[in-house]
Amino acid sequence: AFDTADISAFYSRLEKAGLSAPALLAEPKMDGLSLAVTYENGVYRSAATRGDGITGEDVTANVATIHGLPRQLRRSDIPLLIVRGEAYIPKQLFVALNAEREEAGETLFANPRNAAAGSIRQLDPAVTASRGLHVFFYDIVSCEGAQPASQQELLALLDELGLPVNHEARLCHGVTEAEAYLAEMTEKRHRLPYDIDGMVLKLNDIASRARLGSTSKYPRWAIAFKFPPEQAETVVED
Repeated sequence: AFDTADISAFYSRLEKAGLSAPALLAEPKMDGLSLAVTYENGVYRSAATRGDGITGEDVTANVATIHGLPRQLRRSDIPLLIVRGEAYIPKQLFVALNAEREEAGETLFANPRNAAAGSIRQLDPAVTASRGLHVFFYDIVSCEGAQPASQQELLALLDELGLPVNHEARLCHGVTEAEAYLAEMTEKRHRLPYDIDGMVLKLNDIASRARLGSTSKYPRWAIAFKFPPEQAETVVED
């Protein structure tokens, strides 16, 4: 979605599918590297990149160095938990990283996303650890022992387990509230300590998602709102 008309059309499709006044959870769309992280009985076991959507790269040792990622969850009564998240480098650390690279005569990273992706794929976990990576989790791929009924409950469960979640997520009742929050975040994004390139609106009720299903390319229960491209002026001096 690129404007409010696209958001209204998405909401209308939900209503036409038989949902009455569906609530949407709006979450920041992180501009980083997608990861799937596995815990067994509350203990960190493995991590993989998205790869081609079926097979990802094993980045277990590197992801273990990410700031705030727990080796042990606060609960051990969940036999298997696979969560999806986004690894990122905060803006301030990205500037410092590029300053160090410039001083060392190394090629600068084009943006924080590239820096995060390059850091995760390092052969030496110590290099990854030095880059100051953080992570936000936003989805459960598989879970034994707990089944959240809504996206709001899902994020609350991840938070309870000690997994970092983005607290800018907000429940919106109706399209008007959703559009107002998108406008608020369009302005606020520049003040956040990390990069986001949009917002994702998800149908809050997980059971209703299963009924809506997906097309061959995307889920019918979610839509990504892309922020307008940033513009600036420059002077050509020669």
